[in-house]
Amino acid sequence: MGESTIARVWDNARGTVLTEAEYASVLARRPYELRHACVSTWLAASVPSTQVAEWAGHSVAVLHQIYAKVLAGQEEAARERIDRVLGLPTAESRSTPVPQTPDDGGT
Repeated sequence: MGESTIARVWDNARGTVLTEAEYASVLARRPYELRHACVSTWLAASVPSTQVAEWAGHSVAVLHQIYAKVLAGQEEAARERIDRVLGLPTAESRSTPVPQTPDDGGT
């Protein structure tokens, strides 16, 4: 199938299912963008890079090169998971107030 045919069918599909504002945006302008969004979502959900690379048909090196922006900023979540595995207090548990016992009148 020719590239122009695919582009025309894709454009018609976008026009059918998207609102006017969505259609005017870059949302899924090309089919590849859906693939990119999918891989980005897997990475943001902390699916291991090795698994995402396999699913996407990339090497891990290529995956990291293309999707470095998605991987950036996951450091805090990774530290939280490590702390949880080690049984250490996490930032979430440190920010949770400790329940107070009712005052027994000072006795």
